[in-house]
Amino acid sequence: MDPIPLPSRLATGELAWASVAAAMLAAGRSPASLDADRIATAYRSDRVLTIDGSAPSVWSPYSGFWRTSDGWLRTHGNYAHHAAGLRRGLQLGEGADAAAVADALAERTTDEAVRSISSSGGLAVPVATEDPAADRALRENPLLEITRVDVTTDPRSRAAHPPAPQPGALPLRGMRVLDLTRVIAGPVCTRTLALLGADVLRIDPPHLPEPDWQHLDTGHGKRSALLDARSPRMQELLAAADAVVLGYRPAALDRLGLNPEALAHRYPGLVVAQLSAWGIDQPDRAGFDSLVQAASGIALVESSDGDTPGALPAQALDHSAGYLLAAAVTTLLDRRSREGGSWYVRTSLRRVAAELLGMPRRREPGAETVLDLDPHLARFRVAGKTLVTSRPALAGFEFDAPHPWGSDQPVW
Repeated sequence: MDPIPLPSRLATGELAWASVAAAMLAAGRSPASLDADRIATAYRSDRVLTIDGSAPSVWSPYSGFWRTSDGWLRTHGNYAHHAAGLRRGLQLGEGADAAAVADALAERTTDEAVRSISSSGGLAVPVATEDPAADRALRENPLLEITRVDVTTDPRSRAAHPPAPQPGALPLRGMRVLDLTRVIAGPVCTRTLALLGADVLRIDPPHLPEPDWQHLDTGHGKRSALLDARSPRMQELLAAADAVVLGYRPAALDRLGLNPEALAHRYPGLVVAQLSAWGIDQPDRAGFDSLVQAASGIALVESSDGDTPGALPAQALDHSAGYLLAAAVTTLLDRRSREGGSWYVRTSLRRVAAELLGMPRRREPGAETVLDLDPHLARFRVAGKTLVTSRPALAGFEFDAPHPWGSDQPVW
């Protein structure tokens, strides 16, 4: 296969190919048919997305790298509540612009700024050098940690489970997947499960709207409903699900009564997949791909001058985690049909970063390739709007249109 055109010093293209290939193999298809340009386009889906012919602005002015008095930090302010937390931490008014943020941060040390922003509900991390010992320690654990949870009564035994799909059929047809995720990685996972035939129902809290572009970029083939996670209706949905994918912080899941291992015990036969930014060892720490890149050392590895932080050519930690987790869920649903039991799988963006940092790297990133994008784009009509998105990275499959955010009922 041709190299994936995602130029970087780190092995971003190789990680992308391996992650998508894992999902293909789990679906019973050969990865030999994968297209390098299609994978690169899918990993950069936010760059090809248009709504009624216009490309949405995908980054808040409060998201980015900033100089401090002694170094650099990275912030993420795409959600309104995180932007408000950043302003509070820097003692800025609601109308503060990027220049005001830059001035406020230039007067503070990195540690001081991170503490102030974080304690006020914003998101900021230091731009750090890589720590090979820490990455080696992370790689001592599997990239996907899988546990079988045996329970006394298993109504979803092999006899009760639907028969294996026929050759050529969508491998997850008839499976119900509850999607409790947000922001790229989890939605890429559940979008892939929908692509493979699962009935995917995404649930979001009514008080936390999702940016329209973000939902349309990763909502393909899924229904979308609003529901309080503490409601009895959520328990009914879980009881009838075959799998649930969780993307909230581990501590938040505990507060919502959605502890992954507890769910696997409470609902015999359930496959539980958990994705977090930093891993279960940092249960109350929020994060996103860009923040993990900065804190893990990736941003400095990809620096063009050895000082100014750089970035991977795509949100590659997010996308790779999504495909890998989709591969695991697909595989575990098949194992459940043969062996019974409940199953629990987890990974984190930080664990994926450690994997990438341990792969062979290049001295220079290589040149950017200009792609003919048209063969790799899908077009839909959604709520009266013309939507252009990337086509699936998985060869031989095509997306169904996304539903507008919150437009469905929370029912199977």
